[in-house]
Amino acid sequence: MKRTWLRGITAYLIAVIAVASAWAEPTRRPQPDPNKVLRYVFMVSETGFDPALVTDYYSNVVVEALYEPLLTYDYLARPPRLVGRAAETLPTPEENGRRYTFRIRPGIRFADDTVFKGQPRELTSQDFAYAIRRLIDPKVRSPWRYLVEGKIVGLDAVAKAAEKSGRFDYDAPVAGLATPDRYTLTITLNAPDYNFPYLLAMPNFGAVAREVIEHYGPDTNAHPVGTGPYRLARWVRGSRIELEANPQYRGHVWNFAAVEPGDEKLVAEMRGKVLPTIGRVEIAIIEEDQGRLLAFQNGELDLFSLEGPLAPRVLDGDQFRPEFKKLGAKLSRIVEPGILTHYFSLRDPVLGGLSKEKIALRRALAMAYDVQEEIRAQWNGQAVELQYPVPPGVIGHLPDYRSKNATDVSLANALLDHFGYKIAADGWRRQPDGKPLVVRYTTRPDTAGRSQEELWKRTLDKLKIRMESDKRKFPDILQGEKACRIAMRTMSWLADYPDGENFMSLFYSKNIGQSNHACVDLPEYDALYEQAVRLPPGPERDALWVDMARLLEVYGVHRMDVARIRNMVAQARVLGYKKHPILHSDWLYIDLDDHPQGKRP
Repeated sequence: MKRTWLRGITAYLIAVIAVASAWAEPTRRPQPDPNKVLRYVFMVSETGFDPALVTDYYSNVVVEALYEPLLTYDYLARPPRLVGRAAETLPTPEENGRRYTFRIRPGIRFADDTVFKGQPRELTSQDFAYAIRRLIDPKVRSPWRYLVEGKIVGLDAVAKAAEKSGRFDYDAPVAGLATPDRYTLTITLNAPDYNFPYLLAMPNFGAVAREVIEHYGPDTNAHPVGTGPYRLARWVRGSRIELEANPQYRGHVWNFAAVEPGDEKLVAEMRGKVLPTIGRVEIAIIEEDQGRLLAFQNGELDLFSLEGPLAPRVLDGDQFRPEFKKLGAKLSRIVEPGILTHYFSLRDPVLGGLSKEKIALRRALAMAYDVQEEIRAQWNGQAVELQYPVPPGVIGHLPDYRSKNATDVSLANALLDHFGYKIAADGWRRQPDGKPLVVRYTTRPDTAGRSQEELWKRTLDKLKIRMESDKRKFPDILQGEKACRIAMRTMSWLADYPDGENFMSLFYSKNIGQSNHACVDLPEYDALYEQAVRLPPGPERDALWVDMARLLEVYGVHRMDVARIRNMVAQARVLGYKKHPILHSDWLYIDLDDHPQGKRP
């Protein structure tokens, strides 16, 4: 055990030493060009821009451009590697991973806001401590509470006191959040955690100014004020988001080293530029795949994610078709460090519960589903099948793992027969008590949602089970999941940080109402999870995760689905773009050339 800990701290120290100054500040900052406008698109509506409140990917893309966390990632390093952002450097772990000390860069300023009454507002260590406290304030009801709950010395006690008094005391001392001066923050944990620095690179740990939060009260989602390279210029909810370069932003120099083939070209295009160079970002919400493709072909978009249904029209395998080659379009392609999984809520009246017949029903659903058919029909080959909850590109992924719930429709039907789900005279199965058996499946009312709905309808037809369609807008789905009122859904989760703990936490009971959308409450799973989080990466932790994955299969919690291949398509004028596996706003590292080789988009 001692050697295991030593390996963990040695690996971390090597990473710290290896980090170059990839986030250097310029000696002189040129102003971003207001005529350079990046046109971007979301396929789903955003929900807001308060780092403590938003959970969806699309809102976090914007949050990452508006706010700054302590740490970030080297743009080109693979596997992903942490570097300092608002903090000067990546901290060295102290006390075997229980304590981390950060030195904040002096002179960082928040974007102008009327709350500051015309005075410049410098970022301090207290702002980060305040942002962390907000995540556990009962009144804030942050979905990210689980990331700090039980971790920081003294923080839970303040939260419990707030639950009794009705008021969170932000001035109460917290031993684990020490700010000895304006630029020093020391975080002390209850137990060793080598993954904790990853959390501090998430956009949801971005620094906020206390006076801004208190001034805007319940409307903080609409009034973001951060220290990032952009600020919110205009927001038409569910339709359009416009960002403009933050005049208070200090800028940073593009200074990354080539790692993979093709990086040399990016380095040649971008090395030494002071970012951001782009003065404005305009984000449209276009839910239909066809609409996004047409907008790109008409030169109305600079960068978009090519989803599976459109792939055959644009790609021949992993190469552009001739018409896109003529556009001079560029392709950045990765297997996403994320999962799609079909979950079955353990609190649903029809699917939920831990009785043998309920477990049998969920396992039958899992075994009847054909993932390969989905890859062909929905993703046009632009996805890979997953059998393990930790996806490729993430620490802890096990490529040789095989699920016990492999596709077998005959076995699924036999399981239902055995546990009393009999087929009635009308040709449909009943519940063991004789009541009608109807499974409600929730999805978005868009192309991908309709395709997934059709696949599950065909699956349930093979089992003689009726399906009820429940179409909702994405924000409504998120609310339903928090309340455990979604019976069954295909959920996606992209890595917040590149370690498997981020995925195993999705089924931990203390995360119900936050990230545990299947509302799983299995004491056996929780006990294994709590052992695993105290271990550094390695065989000992992997063995616990395998046991946890098996429990999820035995209880029929979900059907592992796919990891998508992310194809990001850019116009010829986009310089320096490479899809990052973790960063949301990887377009913060690019430039625009309005006359690439004499062409216009």
